[in-house]
Amino acid sequence: MNILILGAGGREHTIAWKLKQSTKLSNLFVAPGNAGTAAIATNLPIGVNDFEAIKKAVLSEGINMVVVGPEDPLVNGVHDFFLNDEALKDIPVIGPQKLAATLEGSKQFAKEFMMRHNIPTAAYESFTAETLEKGYAFLESLQPPYVLKADGLAAGKGVLILQDLQEAKDELKTMLVDAKFGNASTTVVIEEFLDGIELSCFVLTDGEGYKVLPTAKDYKRIGEGDTGLNTGGMGAISPVPFADKAFMDKVHERIVKPTVEGFKKDNMPYKGFVFIGLIKVGDDPKVIEYNVRMGDPETEVVIPRIKNDLVEVFQAVGNQTLDSINLEIDERTATTVMMVSGGYPGAYVNGKVITGFDTVDDAVVFHAGTQLKDGKVVTNGGRVMAVTAYGADFKEALKTSYKNIEKVHFDEMYFRKDLGFDL
Repeated sequence: MNILILGAGGREHTIAWKLKQSTKLSNLFVAPGNAGTAAIATNLPIGVNDFEAIKKAVLSEGINMVVVGPEDPLVNGVHDFFLNDEALKDIPVIGPQKLAATLEGSKQFAKEFMMRHNIPTAAYESFTAETLEKGYAFLESLQPPYVLKADGLAAGKGVLILQDLQEAKDELKTMLVDAKFGNASTTVVIEEFLDGIELSCFVLTDGEGYKVLPTAKDYKRIGEGDTGLNTGGMGAISPVPFADKAFMDKVHERIVKPTVEGFKKDNMPYKGFVFIGLIKVGDDPKVIEYNVRMGDPETEVVIPRIKNDLVEVFQAVGNQTLDSINLEIDERTATTVMMVSGGYPGAYVNGKVITGFDTVDDAVVFHAGTQLKDGKVVTNGGRVMAVTAYGADFKEALKTSYKNIEKVHFDEMYFRKDLGFDL
């Protein structure tokens, strides 16, 4: 098979790394890719939302399957674009169609879906600039902290958790009236704060059957002890130690099953990954959010634990035979630690030369924000590289991840040294 992956981050490099291990793979392409994917696949200089250029590449390279990494092209309807094109309609796309992708594209749509299918989540209301005063009143009715979420896609940065009522009101106004997050915050969802510990559950579905993938926990804040600004993710651990069988049985019965059944009831064809952001409140799971693709950096710990041939698994999603696949999971724990540019998630400088990553031996390096320049690998993003290692438990795996990070160097490199501190 010739396969095209859309995307340029650590998630896409990880998927490429795993697909590359398959005997069923002929040629692998990544658009636009990074320096890591360039070493194992052919990078194509095409944007993930340039559907016409994607079509051209698919036809000229004889692509048999497209795997969509990020959310943007899904929310913009790349799967529908394929289905509605005579030349593309028989090529399987791993990723949901536009309607189902709205689960990530709109927080309000996702909340309404959960309410319809009795999926446990936080109480909420949504507001626009016209209903700003009602938003103020709703905030006054809640206990702090206050949770404000931009309704649309804001690159993982559209959620604010604030302790002070006046600050919450000011931020609500900034989001709705001053368009702090652009079009993403023309509607803002305010919801009750849930106190607990977060984790992520991943499901792969072909629209009929589904497989529950390993759990993971990622670390979003830039600073040690989960302080400072939110990032795209500073590292992850899989499996999650506190997600025992009793807890996961609840997740399965109360959340996973009704979610997949909900797709069918609402006539939302879904072939691809469902990322369910969960919080454990007491002993009970509640949904914080849905994403319609794999998480990043969670992919870097979930995919390496899947023993199956990933091409075979994706083929089964394409032809709706996923039930026939027996998913085999590596019992070991996997951990990944993200190295980021100095200044991230604020302003940072690209183009710093990266060295030493090719000397990592008992771990895997996944490129996130890198590119090739004059034969050298240089930084090209806030999150630069992730180092994934295995261990008998998360402490052992982290030790190996951290030991290997010491071999990697670029100017102003930063990483969190306290992952797993809350486990």
